[in-house]
Amino acid sequence: MNYLKNKLKTGRVARVSQYLPLPMLEQQENVIDLVVERNKRGLAKHDPFYQMHINRMNKIELLEEMVRFQEERTTRGELSLTMMVRGRILFRALEIHAETDELRLLASSYRRHLEHEIELTLQATSELNN
Repeated sequence: MNYLKNKLKTGRVARVSQYLPLPMLEQQENVIDLVVERNKRGLAKHDPFYQMHINRMNKIELLEEMVRFQEERTTRGELSLTMMVRGRILFRALEIHAETDELRLLASSYRRHLEHEIELTLQATSELNN
């Protein structure tokens, strides 16, 4: 890329288009299915960026995130795979940091429910892709 910049500055390049990529519409190999890619990379069950976000939260922020998660779930009516994965991460953190047995039990139960839903969703998508 620096080579191209240097050539452009000196004016020695007659046609810049020879160095530019083809338009996206002409490159069909650049179109990917994100669900398939996430499954290949093992990221269908994990969201490292959300995990980092949750790890930085204190107990009160975790509880606020739980309320936000439940509100979003109610608004949407159903959970996407991404929401399920994020919910599993959130409820695992709540389970670890819970100060009461009731919250620990609730978080553990909901996390296991989400793990089950994630497995069912992945099985359904793998059956559709086969």
